[in-house]
Amino acid sequence: MPKNKTHSGAKKRFRTTGSGKLMREQANRRHLFEGKPSKRTRRLAMDKAVSPADAPKIKKLLGK
Repeated sequence: MPKNKTHSGAKKRFRTTGSGKLMREQANRRHLFEGKPSKRTRRLAMDKAVSPADAPKIKKLLGK
């Protein structure tokens, strides 16, 4: 049987923690920082857990 390939877009956007939780980066952290308070950009720097509703689909894309 051929092997399943990991979805290239998904592997760039999501990562799995040691416990198996899926993490994602937050939006609005790429450009136009002059108009955003430093407090906001610091908050957006932290990764967030993927919502439970989306997790099974993303795990399938990652081949987990």
